[in-house]
Amino acid sequence: MIPKIRKDKCYRVTIEEITPEQEVAQTLAFEFQDREDVFNIVNNLKQKSGLEPEVATRVGVALRLLGPVMMANRKHELFADFMPHFKTFMQNLKSKVKGK
Repeated sequence: MIPKIRKDKCYRVTIEEITPEQEVAQTLAFEFQDREDVFNIVNNLKQKSGLEPEVATRVGVALRLLGPVMMANRKHELFADFMPHFKTFMQNLKSKVKGK
């Protein structure tokens, strides 16, 4: 049997500060890999979560950035207390999005 090779998707996130004075804005950028399709997650949240589209976009991206980090570091003191609540939140979110 040939082992299944994981095909992570690669993403680049860029955040740019918007200043009314047209000054040189601060920016930060980073890349990450994810097994999930972030665009698909955002579209599902926009269609089925009941959130405003911009909020759904922010939630979808935030969850895909935070979730894998928490899973990889679930025993770290920063995440240990929050992990059970995050798991419950994700199960509830998935049931609502899939149920509609």
